Amino acid sequence: MDTQDRRVKRTQHLLAKALIALTLEKGFDAVTIRDITDRADIGYATFFRHYKDKHELLKDVLDVVLIELVNLLRSSYPAGNSNSTTGVLLFRYVQEHNEVVRALLGTHNLRQQLLKAATNTTISETGPRPGSVVPLEIASNHIVASSIALIEWWLDHNMPYPIELMGNIYEELIERPTSEAAFLAKGQQSQ
Repeated sequence: MDTQDRRVKRTQHLLAKALIALTLEKGFDAVTIRDITDRADIGYATFFRHYKDKHELLKDVLDVVLIELVNLLRSSYPAGNSNSTTGVLLFRYVQEHNEVVRALLGTHNLRQQLLKAATNTTISETGPRPGSVVPLEIASNHIVASSIALIEWWLDHNMPYPIELMGNIYEELIERPTSEAAFLAKGQQSQ
């Protein structure tokens, strides 16, 4: 069973890697399942044992990225790290996974799914600041959309600034102002 699980994970990894590379080369809409299986060197029928179509595979890639990001960013909270550390963690992840991030952000429908999923996660992970005139839903959408825009700019310009500076920029432009206006301070959510 363990061997089969490893084979399933390996196959899914190869399919995801092929999809990402092909999406960067020719755009998601132009990619066919045959392209994916040829690039992954996997049988055409094997694809359908794992996914019903390329959209399901892409959603699987998105889900993995979201889980990794949420876990990474969540890990910065309990230690009392500063927001700039959160930004550094975010931009380090983007730098290390830039092909995946580029592919996800370059696919319009998936970009919208990413925005919605990350906004919902932000809503569930934070609490509204008492007395704030900014509704939690708007603040959550703003922080996610602004983060995506900053990440896209950085990637589109070939990552010209180091991750530490981008983390500080993230904190100054996005995290701190939005948090001060609309969110409880880190650590206050559970109190």
